Amino acid sequence: MLNKTLVPQSVAREIQAMIQNGTLKAGEKIPSQRGFSQTLGVSRASLREALLTLETLGLLKTEAGRGTFVAAAGENAKGASGHMAPWRYSDSYSVFDVFQTRILLEGEIARLSAGRLTQLQLDRMEMATQTMEECWARQDLLANVEADLAFHGTIVSACSNAMLKALYQTVRDQVTETQRQPIPITDPERMRHSIAEHRRIIAALRSNDAAAARGEMEAHIRNTARCAGLSP
Repeated sequence: MLNKTLVPQSVAREIQAMIQNGTLKAGEKIPSQRGFSQTLGVSRASLREALLTLETLGLLKTEAGRGTFVAAAGENAKGASGHMAPWRYSDSYSVFDVFQTRILLEGEIARLSAGRLTQLQLDRMEMATQTMEECWARQDLLANVEADLAFHGTIVSACSNAMLKALYQTVRDQVTETQRQPIPITDPERMRHSIAEHRRIIAALRSNDAAAARGEMEAHIRNTARCAGLSP
């Protein structure tokens, strides 16, 4: 039986496959949550979380009073809609605030992780970056973001400051959303730059250069924010 935290992820992957293979076509309305959840054999709560994730990635679009529809693909070489979804956490923090916090928090975490990552962890980060690149090429947006999350999570796991690690976990949902949020307006060139930034972070961590690790991480998050039209 799937872990409860993995069910929405699994459901999102199944719906993404339905979109990619044409079972759900561009412009088509998603079935009612009650009926769709029964068809997929999951709870409505898990389905809602999956739909929100796919909307953030630009694969679905919700129209007030009408329902949720499969988004039309953008004109460039990406499978997303070209329009960012509404920010899910607007009642608590703005997306700008979260990016600004990420710069401070993840920059320091990267600095404190330098010299503490094992060879296995560094290799996992390399593999995650390669997976990001490969998944973007075949427009598996869910797996692309999952690999991105694994990359950043590996750095957090090596941080020497337990309180910073705990703080990161406290805001992890919001942080994760900023990693998904720009995907619908991310063009292939920006993704290439993002992957190159990951590799520069790895190089700094591999050489135990704490200052460079912090600088590269801060630059990476700022560039991601700029992709979303923000300058924190």
